[in-house]
Amino acid sequence: MSDLVLSTAQVEVKPARSAIGSLRIVQTACILIVALVIVSPLLMLFVASLKDDRFQILADMGSFRAFWVSDPTLSNFQEVGNFSGQLAFGRYLVNSLIILASTVGFGLIVNSMAGFVLAWGSLRGRALILSLVIALYVIPQESIIMPLVIMVSRAGMTDTFAVQIVPWVASPLYIFLFYQFFAQLPKELFEAAQIDGASVFRIYRSIFLPLSLPALATVSILMGIEAWNQYLWPILVTQTDYARPIAVAIATFFGQDSIYWDRAMAASVLMMIPILVLYLAFQRWFVSSFVGSAVKG
Repeated sequence: MSDLVLSTAQVEVKPARSAIGSLRIVQTACILIVALVIVSPLLMLFVASLKDDRFQILADMGSFRAFWVSDPTLSNFQEVGNFSGQLAFGRYLVNSLIILASTVGFGLIVNSMAGFVLAWGSLRGRALILSLVIALYVIPQESIIMPLVIMVSRAGMTDTFAVQIVPWVASPLYIFLFYQFFAQLPKELFEAAQIDGASVFRIYRSIFLPLSLPALATVSILMGIEAWNQYLWPILVTQTDYARPIAVAIATFFGQDSIYWDRAMAASVLMMIPILVLYLAFQRWFVSSFVGSAVKG
């Protein structure tokens, strides 16, 4: 009797294992297809940057030749890597790095302090202030650009690095993200530090800030991408090459008479590298932040 039951159970297990194996194959195939769709434009961009004929790049579009280069060259990177002359792309790249580092650095300090005060400060009307912060987030950035242009123009800040950093240091979204993270930390940490005589700033700097690495990583990546991809604002507030970022520089390759696809592709590859490095540097904490939010949710 026991042998009959055992054999019946084995027969039932085999179809289940077969179904699980088929499901995994389908899942793997779907993941590979999605990955191919995502990676293929990046691969085409990199391959095109190694071609020295801009007309050939345009002719190869729409065929598998766009993903292959028979005679690779780095001449495009050499042309756009100059720091002087008509194609001073290296200068634009340095400008963007300065704007990126300054915006992210100051932004982490300002937004984390504001989020901490809203979560643990002794301000009156914290709930009202938090509601106003959330309400400001729904206002489109484009709707306040023209008033900002007038303000910075009257202040004499145009065509500077400061005009591309200061207006975007504080953000309602990032203040709320820090507030949400700090508010979830145990109240006992704050009370124990107060009993030990620590000031509010000391509690923020020595206890809460080191614990907020996932939030810091998330805000660094999101703020870095936002600052790196700024295009409309730099065009409105810069007139010379002194402080113009890389996104504006790439647009110069697309003229009315001709389009320099080879140089534009090489410049786009260079533009991807810094923000990719930023993401890889904070990837572990960035992923853990989303996983932790999903678990808590």
